[in-house]
Amino acid sequence: MFPCTNCGLCCQNISTVEELKSFDLGNGVCKYFDSFKNECIIYDKRPDICKVEKMFELKYQDFFTKEAFYIENANICNMLQEKYGIDESFKVKIGD
Repeated sequence: MFPCTNCGLCCQNISTVEELKSFDLGNGVCKYFDSFKNECIIYDKRPDICKVEKMFELKYQDFFTKEAFYIENANICNMLQEKYGIDESFKVKIGD
């Protein structure tokens, strides 16, 4: 399973994700992101695009190994965290 650290940045940066256009509050933040609790309020029913494992199965398994796909996702997470100055404790680590 992808080792998400629950920083919430993916939910706050959806403006370029076509599948989530109707979820965008207009500022890149998902309308289902609870900023007080730092969590998705529809987590169990969230779209497939929000599920790393599901997207691997649906679209990427022919192009990546699961570990390589996780590494790519972790790199994006970590770049976002660096950009927003998120504490290092939230850094996504693969294989450590």
